[in-house]
Amino acid sequence: MKLQEMIGLAVFDVENGKEIGKIHDFILDENWIITGLELEGKALFSSYVKTVAWEDVAAYGEDAVMIRSEEAVQKTEADKIPLTYISGRRKLKDMQVLTGDGVLLGRISDVYFEQEQGNTILGLEISDGFVSDLIEGRKWLPCTTEMVIGASAVMVPPLSEQRLEKAINSANG
Repeated sequence: MKLQEMIGLAVFDVENGKEIGKIHDFILDENWIITGLELEGKALFSSYVKTVAWEDVAAYGEDAVMIRSEEAVQKTEADKIPLTYISGRRKLKDMQVLTGDGVLLGRISDVYFEQEQGNTILGLEISDGFVSDLIEGRKWLPCTTEMVIGASAVMVPPLSEQRLEKAINSANG
């Protein structure tokens, strides 16, 4: 499954079936783990966002995300969120992917994870630009422990270029 496919999905409380909101973004950590969800609805001049810790996600699918209860929704200071997928101060989407020997592989266009493996990121979809995407298609790079999320680029081991595969287009990654 791709994170981009989950943006905008409705979030429901399993205790009473109430819709709590919609997914606006994902909160990540430096170890390629999804740690939470950010919900839509930040007030215009507020520095807080509504978040749900990943431990409070009971289930998710292609149509909705189920959380344990409405009490799982927290107000979190936006500046305290270190890494997000799409819209934070430091976001993974559009970040450059560079090898240790200085080869630019492209920019992150999406992130793959698999339901059966919970919240661990399995790989990155990499775009090498619009024209290249049309001609060759996007590429998929499996995540490894050697990959590091830096301040402005994801650093991958030398020769990672050889590990690039054609992007997966299935709904479940």
